[in-house]
Amino acid sequence: MRHPTSPRIATPSSRPAATRTAARSIRPSPRALAVLCLCLLPALAACDATAPGPAFETIRIGGQPWRLEVVADDAARTRGLSGRSELPADGGMLFVFPDAQLRSFWMYDCLIPIDLIFLDRLGAITALHEMPIELPRGESETELAYESRLPRYSSRLPAQFAIELPAGSIRALGLRPNTRIEIDADRLKRHLR
Repeated sequence: MRHPTSPRIATPSSRPAATRTAARSIRPSPRALAVLCLCLLPALAACDATAPGPAFETIRIGGQPWRLEVVADDAARTRGLSGRSELPADGGMLFVFPDAQLRSFWMYDCLIPIDLIFLDRLGAITALHEMPIELPRGESETELAYESRLPRYSSRLPAQFAIELPAGSIRALGLRPNTRIEIDADRLKRHLR
């Protein structure tokens, strides 16, 4: 039984004959559908082929070039290196933020130790951290308990950029707070999404 307030659904037999005929006449033939799909296929393939991959910037740190993956949107910054099992010896990740603020990072779901460098808007190092691997979330551990036990690594001063490098890089490069890393802040900010 139909609910008293529900609308009456029009079925093909409940429509006037003229409407039934018109509805049938605008249905594309299987051949027309096939031709349409063949015409759209190159456009769809082109969309897929031009989908942007990660952007990279080469930055000199401690006199050495580093190829850094740029992360400049909220989702990518939140994900960071979580779940990755390796970093190239001369690679890492460059976080670009829209402005300089106090920031903190953690090792959520990180499988490798990481060195972290915070930079102000001009490229001066505000803080350096060696971040070891944290124990993974236990089976009976709640998300809140897991997040609560992870240490936070602070920028100590307002930072607009952060760089994650393979463990041991800070010591090997002799980096210290207030050291300036040459960056093109305007160019990096163009990555922001």
